[in-house]
Amino acid sequence: MREWKQKRGAMRHYDRQAAIYDVQYVGEQNAKTEDALKSMKFGSNEIVLDLGCGTGFLFQHINKNVGFLVGVDVSQNALREAKKRTENSSNIALVRADADNTPFQDHIFDKVFAITVLQNMPDPAKTIAEMKRIGKPEAIFAVTGLKKKFTPEAFVELLERAHLKVVILNTSQMLKGHIAVCRNSAALV
Repeated sequence: MREWKQKRGAMRHYDRQAAIYDVQYVGEQNAKTEDALKSMKFGSNEIVLDLGCGTGFLFQHINKNVGFLVGVDVSQNALREAKKRTENSSNIALVRADADNTPFQDHIFDKVFAITVLQNMPDPAKTIAEMKRIGKPEAIFAVTGLKKKFTPEAFVELLERAHLKVVILNTSQMLKGHIAVCRNSAALV
């Protein structure tokens, strides 16, 4: 019950902030997104998930480079804002869902982004487990963790306990969050 209370609180917060979120956080969100994208290449047939897509910052960065992009968020108002970014894109779908309980089959996404998500979740390990479930065994995961919530060591430990191999880690003081690009450890064996 406490888990849903926290999620409901986050949902209400982002519902209230959706209309002004871009103005407040565009610089930080773009910096995190661009940093994660520096080490990634995309295929024209890839299916990409933006888990906790919010107002859709990621869309403008990759939608022309992938086959299909799915944005998931629990905030209805954030999704309304994200929809504005999809008007000229036929390869983006938006889904309202909880990040811990997505409506997707196992192993369908080539890349999974979770930018500014984990710090809002009651059990970040559960969220990562869901990301791994819906990511292909060879998927690449881009994940951030707010520095106020995670030390660099705790962030890496969380990812490694979930059997994600951190390939790139940026803990720059210029950003409010740690950024990790990871692979599924099981796929590396």
